[in-house]
Amino acid sequence: MTSFNDFGLVEPITRALAEEKYVTPTPIQAQTVPLAMQGRDVIGIAQTGTGKTAAFALPILNHLYTKRLRPAQKACRVLVLSPTRELSGQISDSFRAYGRHLRPLDVALAIGGVPINRQVRSLARGVEVLVATPGRLLDLVNQRALRLDQVEVLVLDEADRMLDMGFIHDIKRVVAMLPKERQTLFFSATMPQEITRLADAMLRNPARVAVTPQASTAERVEQRVILTDKAAKPALLAELLKSEPVERVLVFTRTKHGADKVVRALEKAGLLAEAIHGNKSQNQRERVLAAFRDGKLRTLIATDIAARGIDVDGISHVFNYDLPNIPESYVHRIGRTARAGADGVAISFCDHEEGAFLRDIERLIRMSIPSTNRRTGGRPSPVPQEAEGRNGGRPHRGNQRGNGGGNGRGGNKGNRSHGGGGHQGRPSQHGHPGGRSQAPRQEATSGEPSGLGNVRFMQHTGAPR
Repeated sequence: MTSFNDFGLVEPITRALAEEKYVTPTPIQAQTVPLAMQGRDVIGIAQTGTGKTAAFALPILNHLYTKRLRPAQKACRVLVLSPTRELSGQISDSFRAYGRHLRPLDVALAIGGVPINRQVRSLARGVEVLVATPGRLLDLVNQRALRLDQVEVLVLDEADRMLDMGFIHDIKRVVAMLPKERQTLFFSATMPQEITRLADAMLRNPARVAVTPQASTAERVEQRVILTDKAAKPALLAELLKSEPVERVLVFTRTKHGADKVVRALEKAGLLAEAIHGNKSQNQRERVLAAFRDGKLRTLIATDIAARGIDVDGISHVFNYDLPNIPESYVHRIGRTARAGADGVAISFCDHEEGAFLRDIERLIRMSIPSTNRRTGGRPSPVPQEAEGRNGGRPHRGNQRGNGGGNGRGGNKGNRSHGGGGHQGRPSQHGHPGGRSQAPRQEATSGEPSGLGNVRFMQHTGAPR
């Protein structure tokens, strides 16, 4: 499919897409939309930034328009589950933007961190689309404010993150309440064994769509590693924030407590920073995100989970204050910079205990990241290894990595018609930031290929961006 007009979507939807300046579907959209419009269950292996929200929202809206039914009281026709408040807010905004010419279209948002009474009232008459985080969804069910026996389409977005956050049992409880006769659209960046088992239990003869990750964003990221002592990280970050030509900075820590510690350390160094994570109130998160988007806040400290759904252009630098223990998260993180054709810088700190994480990352991305040693001595510095996978070497952590997966937050969600080119971004509405508390991170489990094993970090002349 080379145009959204090729899908056979109803006119009110194509009109909204034209107003959003969506011209060419992304790979995940081109493959998923026709299958979903046929009523097929779909497993989509794709990461944030590949345009998957439109991939499931467009066929769902088309279904709602062609099969007009009044929703039952306290019920929804479409249920979309996502792991965080930020992502849920952006998904609901996308449904409203793409369906702006469909009348009536009631889209409700059910997330934690805000009073539940307004959400109870919004569901009283029934809605076409409900976008929810699992915890708040079950709260509404337990209060008998919501029934799930009328769901026609279920969407599970970022299933692997649901697993990371400890939502897997909540999801199983929700699925048990749904009608057996339904369409299920299941999206995940990776397919560890537990996610594969969940998909097998939820879907019927699903079509499988895997999007090869686009390397164009990573090609424009200058990657560096600084080998440092753990205790020296706060001073090192402050030094670099003062010396680097930073414009807007996203700093990743592994834990919520760690994010707050970084903020305090930067404040002592005379640098303003704010943290966003699951322990912050909804109002705090919205205030911080608005300041970061508007350029009033230059430095944002975030955990991986809280950063999901943050859609901000103009991030010049990403700092990995703590290296992620799951290598795929590294690709997600650095994809936050170098968006929309810009260049970006990703600087990672690696202390003595993180040497194994660095080797895992280099094996995944199939390159050795240039490093500088700032350690003071004591324990020997691990020598960064060239990734064995470059020459078809051994599998990473026992996982055979192959095709499939998605882009680590590239922002390349399609092509806008800005003077004959550009990038398809989010709908022209702001999301509703927020997030759910982050469960302890689990180690990656073996399973299906993640699809990131073939990421190439080299320039391809003329490659689409």
